[in-house]
Amino acid sequence: MATTHQAGVIAYRGERGQREILLITSRETHRWIIPKGNIGRGKTARKAAKLEAFEEAGLRGKIDSEIPIGFYTYFKRRRDQSTYPVSVEVFLMHADRQRKKWPEKGKRELCWLPIKDAIAKVQEPGVVPLLKRLGELPDFRAAK
Repeated sequence: MATTHQAGVIAYRGERGQREILLITSRETHRWIIPKGNIGRGKTARKAAKLEAFEEAGLRGKIDSEIPIGFYTYFKRRRDQSTYPVSVEVFLMHADRQRKKWPEKGKRELCWLPIKDAIAKVQEPGVVPLLKRLGELPDFRAAK
């Protein structure tokens, strides 16, 4: 079985030492996750990640690097309850604004949290190591 490739984004806002991470709920199970989705034909993973941040949370901003901050794999459930593997390429994005309207507004809950709280709340195990690694960077450590 072939693995589906998706792009995701860890969006952040705030000043150094006071950064917050965006989590959203999935549409069907209402678990706390990061924005992610399929990579459209002719799109790069980086562009797809930025598009997902807009479609799912109304965010505009700048992807920090051409290089993803990491990858994780999960098993997506079909309607018949069978599953298939999905590999997600995750990019870091500085969110500088949120639009008033976006395609999935009202279909998901959104919350901005300090990294420590986001780690405790996120319900995709593969995202936790990415957030922990991010929390070790000087720009993301909590101000003392």
